[in-house]
Amino acid sequence: MQKPNIISAVALVALFAQGCGDGIPREVNFTEHVAPIIYKNCTECHRPEGIGHFDIITYQDAKRYASGMAFAAKEGMMPPWPADPHYTSFVGERIMSKRDIQILEKWVKDGLKEGPQDKMPSLPDYKPNYLAGKPDVTIPVKPIFLEANGFDKFLIVKVPFELPQDTFASLVEFIPGKNNLVHHVNGDMVIYDDSRKENVFEGEYVTNMVHDSTIRMAFEKLGLPNDDGTYPALQKSVVNYLPGAYGQKYPQGLGGYRLPKKGAFLLNDLHYGFTSDEAVWDSSYINIYYSKEPPKRPVQEFQLGTLGVSPVEPDLIIQPNTVKKVYSKLKIPEDISIMTVNPHMHLLGKSFKAYALTPEGDTIRLVSIPKWDFHWQYFYTFKKMLKIPKGSTIVAEGVYDNTRKNLNNPFSPPRLIKDNDGSMRATDEMFQFIVTYVMYEQGDEDISLDVSNKD
Repeated sequence: MQKPNIISAVALVALFAQGCGDGIPREVNFTEHVAPIIYKNCTECHRPEGIGHFDIITYQDAKRYASGMAFAAKEGMMPPWPADPHYTSFVGERIMSKRDIQILEKWVKDGLKEGPQDKMPSLPDYKPNYLAGKPDVTIPVKPIFLEANGFDKFLIVKVPFELPQDTFASLVEFIPGKNNLVHHVNGDMVIYDDSRKENVFEGEYVTNMVHDSTIRMAFEKLGLPNDDGTYPALQKSVVNYLPGAYGQKYPQGLGGYRLPKKGAFLLNDLHYGFTSDEAVWDSSYINIYYSKEPPKRPVQEFQLGTLGVSPVEPDLIIQPNTVKKVYSKLKIPEDISIMTVNPHMHLLGKSFKAYALTPEGDTIRLVSIPKWDFHWQYFYTFKKMLKIPKGSTIVAEGVYDNTRKNLNNPFSPPRLIKDNDGSMRATDEMFQFIVTYVMYEQGDEDISLDVSNKD
């Protein structure tokens, strides 16, 4: 007769030990419970050397932003990872567990207790000032002055370099300045023959980008032609940047570039978004990571949608007070192995989904973003290379919200919005899906693309 009572008592003790269920402590404090969560999910960006606009390191930091942190975590806004992890899994996912979110909420609800100092964890050894490991060479971009209350500034910028000799690089990475004002960068590499360019550092470094800017115009204004007036070789899409999209290293033999002794990175589309009420200088830079071997399997890319190889259908013209769905699709002529994908829309974006349809009728999931976030547009890297069979059709679908309900709508009342021939302005719109790939080889499906713990 006593046995059931004993079992019930044990269960009751266990229940009280857990407190709120799911292993949530009955009393939550900063040092024991909250600090480990923010050090794992927040502080890498929210520290003096990070890209966050404020620090979350100490108890006082966390206390100041506690309500905002808990709300952002619950809504899935922070840590920033717009892609749906249940649709596709990627390298480097930034996802806070349900338990951690509940601990943050309970800490706020219970009065933001500090906790015992001897339980405070040590601050992790975060990577300083670079995002893909320690670089071999860092080249500063010429500092650029940005006036107060600026909006959508587009520049073409030359970043010349001279190395001891020709070599190879596994990665070229753009790092935005501390003020984090750069919205995006599209950059190529000018490759000089040593004998045909005496001084790569002469000439102007910066010029304004205008609607009809061309590479030839940029070459002339920035002094990029060879000394005899001819044009050097240009390798496209070597260094790029978007909010949340940083340098991606691939396993040895995949990707990479040949670096000339003399060259220049041509940032042919350096875009600054909004600036504050104070004028600032932006000091961005470029990191180079050497490779011991030449690239064996060069990475290629194609782009669906705006300015891409397949059109946006129907036309990207969004009437005021409407929600519109568009798509773009492309048939793949050969077997390929996809490495990364990058969806791109502007402020009216509401959701994005991409997938491949095989000739057999199967669906290969690529990426789904149920709640579009203009400020975080990753190059999502698959955990292993993803084979897309010959004859498959890649489909990208986007939904735009041009109503007052869209809090990111730049206009009130809403206006007619369209792509304006590929305008990069945030207040215009774009619909793009960029795919990075190599030609398929047997066994690609087993190659891990996660090199985060490898030098």
